[in-house]
Amino acid sequence: CRLCLRPPSFYLENLMKAFTTLNAIVAPLDRANVDTDAIIPKQFLKSIKRSGFGPNCFDEWRYLDHGEPGMDNSQRPLNPDFVLNQPRYASANISLTRKNFGCGSSREHAPWALDDYGFRAVIAPTFADIFFNNCYKNGLLPIVLSEEIVDQLFQEVEANEGYQLTVDLPSQTVTTPSGQSFGFDITEHRKHCLLNGLDEIGLTLAQADQITAFETTHSRAQNWLFQD
Repeated sequence: CRLCLRPPSFYLENLMKAFTTLNAIVAPLDRANVDTDAIIPKQFLKSIKRSGFGPNCFDEWRYLDHGEPGMDNSQRPLNPDFVLNQPRYASANISLTRKNFGCGSSREHAPWALDDYGFRAVIAPTFADIFFNNCYKNGLLPIVLSEEIVDQLFQEVEANEGYQLTVDLPSQTVTTPSGQSFGFDITEHRKHCLLNGLDEIGLTLAQADQITAFETTHSRAQNWLFQD
């Protein structure tokens, strides 16, 4: 379609970030069955851009008042008991959580919010299927590790302020500060897309020359379709 053939500059503000390796502080969200309405509440789903959702990520847990679009979040009262409001996790880029993360409705805004907040990877024993797939489409790496390993990581994060993990996508490993490594699975196609920062639009634009050639040939052969 002609929409798909808009110039690449049309998509610049929504480009997916490439993912290779990440060494970052881990924030432990010790909750199972975290649904997408908790990740980004429904009242904020009024934009189709990928940006701008970070300040409202986990809004109902993060703030003590009720959030609405357009509020000045810097003036809202923070919940001191919520993990992301603790100074030791302020710069975390990896989220460690429990099973069935991302359950509930299928809103793509959930990975948008996590990414805009600053998370590049989420580690859990299991993920909800639609959320899991949406992560890959938006440059967020969901990593499945066993419950035993996740338990170990929770204990280590709690015991060590500034605890960091190294996520190496090329080697498909998560490595602790002590050097212990855990492997994770990912399909070759998803790995290729993350390494190269390609979402579905990016994959389409990679074939732009072939698409343009087809449209030119098609418009000549079926010119009656293109008449105003």
